[in-house]
Amino acid sequence: MYAIIESCGKQYKVAEGDVVFFEKLDAEEGKKITFENVVFVSDEGKVQIGNPYVKGVKVEGKVVSHGKAKKIIVFKMKPKKNYRRKQGHRQPYTKVEITAIKTAAKKAEA
Repeated sequence: MYAIIESCGKQYKVAEGDVVFFEKLDAEEGKKITFENVVFVSDEGKVQIGNPYVKGVKVEGKVVSHGKAKKIIVFKMKPKKNYRRKQGHRQPYTKVEITAIKTAAKKAEA
């Protein structure tokens, strides 16, 4: 079973047990986090597509840690004008472990 969720302006394909790096989220380490913007769910051949989101489906995860990605160099230059600017950037991220994908069908069975 996997799902495609929308978070931080991007879409991520997740399954239970995956560890995903999201852009910085406001959540403390060790806390549970719920993603309700589920775009697509596939469960053993049964497919649900949202319009824009699938109703009754939530993806739960646990915040593992926060950190910064590797540094990238942003270099601007205009030839023959003696214009050069060098700048570094490290994007902050939140590392999340996906614990469960809860659908409305699973709630009815339980």
